[in-house]
Amino acid sequence: MGLKITELLVGNYMTAYPISVKPDVSFKTVVNFMADMGFATLIVMEEENPMPLGVLTEREILHHVVSGEKMDRQVKEIFIQPFVSVTPATPVIEAAKLMISTKSRLLVFADKIKLVGIITASDMLRAFRKTDTAPSLEKVISTKIYQCSYEDSILDAARILHEKKIGSVIITRDATFGIFTQRDLVKILEREIELDKKVGEYASFPLVTAKKGILANEAASIMAARNIKRLALTTDDSLAGIVTARDIVDAFQMEFPSHG
Repeated sequence: MGLKITELLVGNYMTAYPISVKPDVSFKTVVNFMADMGFATLIVMEEENPMPLGVLTEREILHHVVSGEKMDRQVKEIFIQPFVSVTPATPVIEAAKLMISTKSRLLVFADKIKLVGIITASDMLRAFRKTDTAPSLEKVISTKIYQCSYEDSILDAARILHEKKIGSVIITRDATFGIFTQRDLVKILEREIELDKKVGEYASFPLVTAKKGILANEAASIMAARNIKRLALTTDDSLAGIVTARDIVDAFQMEFPSHG
Protein backbone atom coordinates (compact mmCIF):
# COMPACT_ATOMS: atom_id res chain seq x y z
CA MET A 1 0.00 0.00 0.00
CA GLY A 2 1.33 3.41 -0.94
CA LEU A 3 1.68 6.47 1.23
CA LYS A 4 -1.08 9.03 1.61
CA ILE A 5 -0.41 11.85 -0.80
CA THR A 6 -0.72 14.40 2.02
CA GLU A 7 2.14 12.67 3.86
CA LEU A 8 4.63 13.46 1.10
CA LEU A 9 6.65 16.51 2.13
CA VAL A 10 8.80 18.77 -0.02
CA GLY A 11 11.85 18.27 2.19
CA ASN A 12 12.00 14.56 1.36
CA TYR A 13 11.93 15.02 -2.43
CA MET A 14 13.48 18.39 -3.20
CA THR A 15 16.85 18.77 -4.86
CA ALA A 16 19.00 20.01 -1.98
CA TYR A 17 21.90 22.48 -2.17
CA PRO A 18 20.80 24.12 -5.43
CA ILE A 19 23.48 25.73 -7.58
CA SER A 20 23.47 29.50 -7.87
CA VAL A 21 25.32 31.96 -10.12
CA LYS A 22 26.17 35.62 -9.71
CA PRO A 23 24.39 38.13 -11.95
CA ASP A 24 27.65 39.32 -13.50
CA VAL A 25 28.58 35.85 -14.83
CA SER A 26 28.62 35.63 -18.62
CA PHE A 27 25.69 34.05 -20.41
CA LYS A 28 28.02 31.68 -22.24
CA THR A 29 29.48 30.44 -18.95
CA VAL A 30 26.00 29.72 -17.62
CA VAL A 31 24.97 27.86 -20.78
CA ASN A 32 28.09 25.70 -20.60
CA PHE A 33 27.51 24.95 -16.93
CA MET A 34 23.87 23.99 -17.46
CA ALA A 35 24.84 21.72 -20.35
CA ASP A 36 27.65 20.03 -18.40
CA MET A 37 25.58 19.47 -15.24
CA GLY A 38 22.25 18.71 -16.90
CA PHE A 39 20.47 21.51 -15.03
CA ALA A 40 17.28 23.02 -16.45
CA THR A 41 17.25 25.85 -13.88
CA LEU A 42 19.91 27.97 -12.21
CA ILE A 43 19.34 30.33 -9.30
CA VAL A 44 20.66 33.87 -9.71
CA MET A 45 21.79 35.59 -6.53
CA GLU A 46 24.26 38.16 -5.33
CA GLU A 47 26.98 37.01 -2.94
CA GLU A 48 26.08 39.57 -0.29
CA ASN A 49 22.32 38.99 -0.48
CA PRO A 50 20.90 35.65 0.74
CA MET A 51 17.63 36.18 -1.13
CA PRO A 52 17.79 35.06 -4.79
CA LEU A 53 17.10 37.58 -7.53
CA GLY A 54 15.28 34.94 -9.53
CA VAL A 55 15.89 31.88 -11.69
CA LEU A 56 17.30 31.37 -15.16
CA THR A 57 15.76 28.53 -17.17
CA GLU A 58 16.22 26.84 -20.52
CA ARG A 59 13.31 28.91 -21.83
CA GLU A 60 15.26 32.16 -21.31
CA ILE A 61 18.20 30.62 -23.16
CA LEU A 62 15.87 29.70 -26.03
CA HIS A 63 14.49 33.25 -26.16
CA HIS A 64 18.03 34.64 -26.18
CA VAL A 65 19.04 32.44 -29.12
CA VAL A 66 15.95 33.06 -31.24
CA SER A 67 16.25 36.80 -30.64
CA GLY A 68 19.74 36.70 -32.13
CA GLU A 69 21.39 38.09 -29.01
CA LYS A 70 25.13 37.68 -28.48
CA MET A 71 26.46 35.11 -26.02
CA ASP A 72 28.82 37.55 -24.30
CA ARG A 73 26.15 39.33 -22.27
CA GLN A 74 25.94 38.96 -18.51
CA VAL A 75 23.19 37.04 -16.74
CA LYS A 76 21.80 40.24 -15.22
CA GLU A 77 21.08 41.49 -18.74
CA ILE A 78 18.86 38.47 -19.43
CA PHE A 79 15.26 38.30 -18.24
CA ILE A 80 15.26 36.39 -14.96
CA GLN A 81 12.10 34.55 -13.92
CA PRO A 82 10.50 35.13 -10.51
CA PHE A 83 9.97 32.23 -8.12
CA VAL A 84 7.56 31.09 -5.41
CA SER A 85 8.75 30.03 -1.96
CA VAL A 86 7.80 26.84 -0.11
CA THR A 87 9.26 25.16 2.97
CA PRO A 88 10.52 21.61 3.55
CA ALA A 89 7.34 20.96 5.56
CA THR A 90 5.05 21.94 2.67
CA PRO A 91 3.10 18.91 1.34
CA VAL A 92 4.22 18.08 -2.19
CA ILE A 93 0.60 18.19 -3.38
CA GLU A 94 0.27 21.80 -2.18
CA ALA A 95 3.58 22.68 -3.84
CA ALA A 96 2.20 21.11 -7.02
CA LYS A 97 -0.86 23.35 -6.86
CA LEU A 98 1.39 26.38 -6.45
CA MET A 99 3.54 25.32 -9.41
CA ILE A 100 0.53 24.94 -11.69
CA SER A 101 -1.45 27.98 -10.51
CA THR A 102 1.46 30.43 -10.58
CA LYS A 103 3.36 28.86 -13.50
CA SER A 104 6.52 29.46 -11.48
CA ARG A 105 9.61 27.61 -10.29
CA LEU A 106 9.55 26.67 -6.62
CA LEU A 107 12.46 27.36 -4.29
CA VAL A 108 12.60 25.81 -0.82
CA PHE A 109 13.49 27.95 2.21
CA ALA A 110 14.11 26.61 5.72
CA ASP A 111 13.22 30.05 7.03
CA LYS A 112 12.43 33.32 5.29
CA ILE A 113 15.88 33.73 3.76
CA LYS A 114 17.74 30.41 4.09
CA LEU A 115 17.62 28.70 0.69
CA VAL A 116 17.91 24.92 1.08
CA GLY A 117 16.59 23.46 -2.17
CA ILE A 118 14.49 23.53 -5.30
CA ILE A 119 11.60 21.23 -6.13
CA THR A 120 10.87 20.51 -9.78
CA ALA A 121 8.15 18.64 -11.64
CA SER A 122 10.46 15.62 -11.90
CA ASP A 123 11.03 15.71 -8.13
CA MET A 124 7.28 15.75 -7.58
CA LEU A 125 6.80 12.71 -9.80
CA ARG A 126 9.26 10.78 -7.62
CA ALA A 127 7.05 11.65 -4.68
CA PHE A 128 3.72 10.84 -6.33
CA ARG A 129 4.99 7.41 -7.41
CA LYS A 130 5.04 6.52 -3.70
CA THR A 131 1.24 6.66 -3.63
CA ASP A 132 -1.46 4.42 -5.06
CA THR A 133 -3.09 7.36 -6.79
CA ALA A 134 -3.36 6.90 -10.57
CA PRO A 135 -5.00 9.91 -12.26
CA SER A 136 -6.12 9.96 -15.87
CA LEU A 137 -4.07 12.04 -18.30
CA GLU A 138 -6.96 12.90 -20.60
CA LYS A 139 -7.33 16.49 -19.35
CA VAL A 140 -3.63 17.36 -19.57
CA ILE A 141 -2.47 15.75 -22.82
CA SER A 142 -1.30 18.16 -25.52
CA THR A 143 -2.95 16.86 -28.69
CA LYS A 144 -1.42 19.56 -30.89
CA ILE A 145 1.92 18.09 -32.00
CA TYR A 146 4.48 20.37 -33.62
CA GLN A 147 6.92 18.76 -36.02
CA CYS A 148 10.08 19.47 -38.00
CA SER A 149 11.70 17.33 -40.63
CA TYR A 150 15.14 15.82 -40.06
CA GLU A 151 16.50 18.21 -42.70
CA ASP A 152 15.22 21.42 -41.09
CA SER A 153 17.77 23.60 -39.31
CA ILE A 154 18.36 23.79 -35.57
CA LEU A 155 17.25 27.42 -35.71
CA ASP A 156 13.99 26.42 -37.44
CA ALA A 157 13.23 24.05 -34.57
CA ALA A 158 14.24 26.63 -31.95
CA ARG A 159 11.87 29.17 -33.48
CA ILE A 160 8.98 26.72 -33.21
CA LEU A 161 9.83 26.02 -29.56
CA HIS A 162 9.89 29.74 -28.87
CA GLU A 163 6.83 30.81 -30.86
CA LYS A 164 4.62 27.99 -29.58
CA LYS A 165 6.00 28.18 -26.02
CA ILE A 166 6.72 24.46 -25.92
CA GLY A 167 9.65 22.45 -24.60
CA SER A 168 10.02 19.99 -27.45
CA VAL A 169 9.29 19.40 -31.12
CA ILE A 170 8.84 16.06 -32.88
CA ILE A 171 11.42 15.34 -35.61
CA THR A 172 10.27 13.27 -38.58
CA ARG A 173 12.41 11.15 -40.88
CA ASP A 174 10.58 8.89 -43.30
CA ALA A 175 8.37 6.71 -41.06
CA THR A 176 10.37 7.26 -37.87
CA PHE A 177 10.09 9.90 -35.18
CA GLY A 178 12.53 11.58 -32.83
CA ILE A 179 12.40 14.53 -30.46
CA PHE A 180 14.34 17.78 -30.08
CA THR A 181 14.14 19.64 -26.76
CA GLN A 182 15.29 22.83 -25.11
CA ARG A 183 17.93 20.73 -23.33
CA ASP A 184 19.30 19.63 -26.73
CA LEU A 185 19.58 23.28 -27.74
CA VAL A 186 21.60 24.09 -24.61
CA LYS A 187 24.02 21.27 -25.43
CA ILE A 188 24.37 22.56 -28.98
CA LEU A 189 25.19 26.05 -27.72
CA GLU A 190 27.86 24.65 -25.42
CA ARG A 191 29.49 22.88 -28.35
CA GLU A 192 29.23 26.07 -30.45
CA ILE A 193 27.55 24.19 -33.29
CA GLU A 194 26.22 26.38 -36.10
CA LEU A 195 22.44 26.74 -35.92
CA ASP A 196 22.02 26.11 -39.64
CA LYS A 197 22.94 22.44 -39.16
CA LYS A 198 20.28 19.74 -39.61
CA VAL A 199 18.23 19.47 -36.43
CA GLY A 200 17.76 15.74 -36.92
CA GLU A 201 21.46 15.16 -36.31
CA TYR A 202 21.03 16.45 -32.74
CA ALA A 203 17.62 14.98 -31.93
CA SER A 204 16.95 11.82 -29.93
CA PHE A 205 15.85 8.77 -31.94
CA PRO A 206 13.74 6.71 -31.62
CA LEU A 207 10.93 8.58 -29.91
CA VAL A 208 9.84 7.00 -26.62
CA THR A 209 6.10 6.30 -26.76
CA ALA A 210 3.27 4.75 -24.80
CA LYS A 211 -0.34 3.95 -25.64
CA LYS A 212 -2.87 6.72 -25.13
CA GLY A 213 -4.95 5.85 -22.07
CA ILE A 214 -1.93 5.20 -19.90
CA LEU A 215 -2.41 6.50 -16.34
CA ALA A 216 -0.32 9.22 -14.73
CA ASN A 217 1.65 6.91 -12.41
CA GLU A 218 2.48 4.56 -15.29
CA ALA A 219 3.67 7.44 -17.46
CA ALA A 220 5.77 8.76 -14.56
CA SER A 221 7.45 5.36 -14.18
CA ILE A 222 8.37 5.20 -17.87
CA MET A 223 9.76 8.72 -17.81
CA ALA A 224 11.80 8.03 -14.67
CA ALA A 225 13.21 4.79 -16.09
CA ARG A 226 14.21 6.49 -19.36
CA ASN A 227 15.31 9.74 -17.70
CA ILE A 228 13.03 11.84 -19.91
CA LYS A 229 10.58 14.66 -19.20
CA ARG A 230 8.26 14.10 -22.16
CA LEU A 231 6.36 11.04 -23.34
CA ALA A 232 4.64 10.73 -26.71
CA LEU A 233 1.29 8.92 -26.74
CA THR A 234 0.04 6.83 -29.64
CA THR A 235 -3.23 5.45 -30.95
CA ASP A 236 -3.03 2.67 -33.55
CA ASP A 237 0.65 3.49 -34.14
CA SER A 238 -0.15 7.15 -34.89
CA LEU A 239 0.97 10.02 -32.65
CA ALA A 240 -2.01 11.18 -30.61
CA GLY A 241 -0.40 13.58 -28.14
CA ILE A 242 2.43 14.32 -25.81
CA VAL A 243 2.57 14.59 -22.02
CA THR A 244 5.26 16.28 -19.93
CA ALA A 245 6.38 15.89 -16.33
CA ARG A 246 4.59 19.14 -15.54
CA ASP A 247 1.40 17.81 -17.18
CA ILE A 248 1.53 14.77 -14.91
CA VAL A 249 1.97 17.01 -11.88
CA ASP A 250 -1.12 18.87 -13.10
CA ALA A 251 -3.08 15.61 -13.34
CA PHE A 252 -2.18 14.71 -9.75
CA GLN A 253 -2.98 18.12 -8.29
CA MET A 254 -6.39 18.16 -9.98
CA GLU A 255 -7.28 14.97 -8.10
CA PHE A 256 -7.09 16.71 -4.72
CA PRO A 257 -9.03 19.82 -3.66
CA SER A 258 -7.11 22.62 -1.97
CA HIS A 259 -7.24 22.79 1.81
CA GLY A 260 -8.74 25.82 3.42
